Amino acid sequence: MKAAILNALGSPLDINTLPDPILGTGEVIVDVVATAVLPYAGEVFGGTRKYLLTLPVAPGCGAIGRVRAVGPDATRLAVGDWVCCDPTVRSRDDALSPDITLQGWSARGEGGLHLQKHFHHGPFAEQMLVPTENAVPIGPIEPAEAGRWCALTHLLVPYGGLLAAGLRAGETILVSGATGNFGSAGVAVALAMGAGCVVAPGRNQAMLADLSQRFGPRVRTVTLTGDEAEDGQRMRQAAPGPIDCVLDLLPPFAGTKPVRAAAMTVREFGRVVLMGGVGMLGGDDLALPYPWIMRNNITIRGQWMYPPEAVIRLVGLIRSGLLDLGHFEITDFDLADANQAVAHAGANGGAFKLTVLRP
Repeated sequence: MKAAILNALGSPLDINTLPDPILGTGEVIVDVVATAVLPYAGEVFGGTRKYLLTLPVAPGCGAIGRVRAVGPDATRLAVGDWVCCDPTVRSRDDALSPDITLQGWSARGEGGLHLQKHFHHGPFAEQMLVPTENAVPIGPIEPAEAGRWCALTHLLVPYGGLLAAGLRAGETILVSGATGNFGSAGVAVALAMGAGCVVAPGRNQAMLADLSQRFGPRVRTVTLTGDEAEDGQRMRQAAPGPIDCVLDLLPPFAGTKPVRAAAMTVREFGRVVLMGGVGMLGGDDLALPYPWIMRNNITIRGQWMYPPEAVIRLVGLIRSGLLDLGHFEITDFDLADANQAVAHAGANGGAFKLTVLRP
């Protein structure tokens, strides 16, 4: 099969061939129709992000495709089914604390690297071998719409954070990093889940205006100044009442001050979910005040990715019409143009912009 292969960090992708995957029990082979190219793919492939990724590899993170073959233990999947290839692969021999690898993208620790040896190549290839449970049916779609369904890659991450926050209909949530790729997706998902108000802070005036125009009065935008105390006050004032929960999706270069300013807007008995990249490349600790956490009964939770059932639940939000994939602007590239796709994604990583590779 044809693939775009990363042979060394910092080198261009090599458009070449790989052996076709061999089916085993508990596995599914999927013909990859479309895969999202994340805006920071160039940082991963260049080594800046320091992700655990065994080379050489056909990289990528999640895909939309059609089932080519199923293992003998599959009871409902059938050849030809449209599926989302969930990249979050979990080991099956420890239900409480499974090792995790993001297939074709990154691993969590040594156990994740071990898992990565088998579920190795990602979707920058014509076919993928995935665990049966990671081929999640999305229902029939037109092939031309496969690229738009790649938005699941962007939507699932904040959805995992919103599930961890226990967001309830009618609540007010603050999405820290709302003008970014994942943050803007988080605004859309929070509204689809019934949030009464989403406070959306950021510095990019154009993107803040875009969020207001797209979603109307349920989104309250806030222009950040860089002054921690001032920004905290602005975010509180923007909310129609107490802020029930905060979801942080800021990237590694953001620093801890905006994270802390946002987190400390939450009400007494409020919840804070941290799932951005701040601190992954070094820098100061977050340093939230112990007395504030304790006296205000604040729940602070870290969340990496999302639970296994998140994909099918998110598909339900889309199929019901609560979450509109039409927000996303799609730019397609052929597999032969994978390097151009990575460059385009890096230069066009704003809110609701989606670069798609079509193997």
